[in-house]
Amino acid sequence: MATTSRGRAQDRAKVAGGQDHEVRYEAKKEGVSKDTVKKAVKSAGNSRKKVEAEIRH
Repeated sequence: MATTSRGRAQDRAKVAGGQDHEVRYEAKKEGVSKDTVKKAVKSAGNSRKKVEAEIRH
């Protein structure tokens, strides 16, 4: 697992709903608005697979 500049483990299997760059990336990737991604994270949790499934549903 990759580490951040602070030495923490970075988990790419999760979407940090509070991080604008992650929300922007997921929104662009899925072709939806940032608000849609934030709502999906709130309802499905922060697992990237669950968020993507929620968006596609």
